[in-house]
Amino acid sequence: MRESICLNQSWSFRGPTGAVETVDVPHTWNAIDGQDGGNDYWRGCCTYEKDFPLPAFDPDAQAVYLEFQGVNASADVTLNGRELLHHDGGYSTFRAEVTDLIREENHLTVRVDNSVNDRVYPQKADFTFYGGIYRDVTLLIVSRSHFDLDHFGGPGLRVTPKPEGGDARVRVQSWTNVSDPCVSVVLTDAEGNVAAAGEGTDVTLNIPNVHLWDGLEDPYLYTATLRLMEDERAVDEISCRFGVRTFRMDPKEGFFLNGRSYPLHGVSRHQDRKGLGNALTRAHHDEDMALIREIGANTIRLAHYQHDQYFYDLCDQYGMIVWAEIPYISEHLPNGRENTISQMQELVTQNYNHPCIVTWGLSNEITISTRKKADMLDNHRVLNDLCHQLDDTRPTTLACYAMCGPFNRSAHISDLVSWNLYLGWYVPGLFLNDLWMSFFHLVYPKRCLGYSEYGAEGMPNLHSSKPRREDHTEEYQALYHEYMLKCFQRHPYLWATHVWNMFDFAADARDQGGEPGMNHKGLVTFDRKIKKDSFYLYKANWSRDPFVHICSRRYVDRPEAVTTVKLYSNQPKVALYANGALVGESEGRDHIFTFSIPLEGEVRLEAVAGDCRDSCSIRRVDAPNPAYQLRKGMNKSQNWV
Repeated sequence: MRESICLNQSWSFRGPTGAVETVDVPHTWNAIDGQDGGNDYWRGCCTYEKDFPLPAFDPDAQAVYLEFQGVNASADVTLNGRELLHHDGGYSTFRAEVTDLIREENHLTVRVDNSVNDRVYPQKADFTFYGGIYRDVTLLIVSRSHFDLDHFGGPGLRVTPKPEGGDARVRVQSWTNVSDPCVSVVLTDAEGNVAAAGEGTDVTLNIPNVHLWDGLEDPYLYTATLRLMEDERAVDEISCRFGVRTFRMDPKEGFFLNGRSYPLHGVSRHQDRKGLGNALTRAHHDEDMALIREIGANTIRLAHYQHDQYFYDLCDQYGMIVWAEIPYISEHLPNGRENTISQMQELVTQNYNHPCIVTWGLSNEITISTRKKADMLDNHRVLNDLCHQLDDTRPTTLACYAMCGPFNRSAHISDLVSWNLYLGWYVPGLFLNDLWMSFFHLVYPKRCLGYSEYGAEGMPNLHSSKPRREDHTEEYQALYHEYMLKCFQRHPYLWATHVWNMFDFAADARDQGGEPGMNHKGLVTFDRKIKKDSFYLYKANWSRDPFVHICSRRYVDRPEAVTTVKLYSNQPKVALYANGALVGESEGRDHIFTFSIPLEGEVRLEAVAGDCRDSCSIRRVDAPNPAYQLRKGMNKSQNWV
């Protein structure tokens, strides 16, 4: 009934140098220079052009729309020499009708701009703002009478389920371009059976004996299918999946899902990849979700912008609880208020139906660089009110940073609040995390508190037998996260905790510590090829899939005569063998098992936990000169720090 024609192939791209090449989208021009450090990646205007033939359609009965799912950051679109639209905001879907402009042969031009400016977010943040058409471009052919396609890139329908006893009342709203529409609504269960049916653009239906969407254990989804009828014939059809669930955040007891305590522990995610930037395929999204599921996370903060609709669909499908937000970040722009409003309208309108989403994020670390505080606070109040107008079923939240104190007014505008704190990494003293949480909870016992970011840099090619803060070793990163996991257990009232970050990501402004242009706080490397030790620590604590992992396996050459071997496992008992001989068995503590072994020459290690096995080799070598360690400690070719 609706037809989609992909326009991803064969664009003529005029890039930063003025040279012209043929590219396919998704595409970005900062895939390399935005990841190599120096804070010098190219930001400006580039042009994409494409010729395409007239699609087969009936101009008397059908309409044609052009849809972009993501262009960063501003786009000016021209079709056949006519200016079609301007869009500010690099992470959301936008469309325009082109029925009256389309010809036998068509020339499409998209001028894309990621230049520095003072009105489109983001402008200051610890990640790269890739330019380009980095998501799909599609022609949509629909009936002249159709469900709405012009309202903030939304789907044209809104589903609001509410459990009542063992049943559910499901309100289904839809919008069309017809003055007196006849809309058929059918709700089907996951097996395709009709659960309820009715008619109207605003109808509430009852699902008896409803099957709840219940997080990781049972992410059950229904489907709402709407048909626009004319003369007893369907002329347009749309659908979406939805889940029926209740949730609440309690300032004393944390998060509740469907009436039961459901502590939220998970990760944050950036969408970029090595050598690709933001130009991801569905296979990339699938791989990211598989890795997040492997560690047993049950929540994802999708930072710091609207992510691909496909990834929200995956979160629905696999039962992830999601924090969704706009890129109002790091610096308040007095000229950017309109953009924060439009990006929030798009975020909520396009994502309302996803059961995975439980909160809308207003901003992130906005007090880092803000001079006009009164204007910033007012901007937050406007956004907070807007979210409640657009969606009265979800609370708002925001992420404060360390220097934003508990009494800062911006931390008390949203319904919930979380903090980005790196105590024990940027500042000494892991114990400060306990003090900070306890103090805030004491002063504001009725305010829901979370940890939106916490982490430490860890590079799998940097190692130490005596790890220390800010050394970027895999070992210190693991020690940091060991402490934080136990810390959160001591403060069960947190509404959610999110590791920063699931994956290493590009931050071209970074030049100090580790690899230039990169933030290495990820549990997995930027190319998704190496799972760091901290990945397995979380897997041991959160996942039920049996495994055992030998830590510091990449720390092959060691200077000590007796070395400590640490294992992570979610099994009750672990045995370690060295060159085939049993070193010992341990029941461990907090899923951590340690053994001391003499180190002479090369030693083959094997860990056994039930049916699980892991092995690696280490060896003793002479330690390098201490002065060389100091001088070359951060060199990527060295093991020692």
